[in-house]
Amino acid sequence: MGRAPMSEPPATAVERRHYLGPWRIDVTVRPGVPVPTSAASLARAAAAALDVIGAPRPASLGLILSNDRELAALNAEHMAETGPTDVLSFPLLPPEAFARRVWTRTSPGAEFKLPPGRRIHLGDIVISVQRATAQARAGRGGQTRDVRWSASDELRLLVTHGVLHVCGWDHATPKEEAAMRTLEQRLLKAGQ
Repeated sequence: MGRAPMSEPPATAVERRHYLGPWRIDVTVRPGVPVPTSAASLARAAAAALDVIGAPRPASLGLILSNDRELAALNAEHMAETGPTDVLSFPLLPPEAFARRVWTRTSPGAEFKLPPGRRIHLGDIVISVQRATAQARAGRGGQTRDVRWSASDELRLLVTHGVLHVCGWDHATPKEEAAMRTLEQRLLKAGQ
């Protein structure tokens, strides 16, 4: 993918809802955070992952594009870790709520019966655009930290990674990590 120009950082938070099939992706860009790609492309990456994962539908997901300062504070508060990280996920449903399918588009996920116009909220993902951009520029992109690609590609990876975490995936064991990395790569290739 080519390098997208950085957008001007918003003076106030910018919030946009993206409706993509059964998904509503609520993208919030924090004030002062320049984003090197469109919020719509990141919403599409999130929706593609939700489709493949078999997330309950219809559903919404929050995607917050922020900076190292906010991620450091969240990392300390929720993970007891010092310093910023690139992405944190805050799932609201247990892992059992998600059908564990790998790379199929034909079978629908669990159908939740809700009143018309209502969606279940799956959770939120917070990404440091600052960290993603620095990782991409330094050639430390990808989950292996050795991929040279654009900041846009790094953000798409972090969105995909965050969605998988919201949907109950983890990488605590080598087997889990291999499965998660394989699915991430398939989703990224499909989204090109």
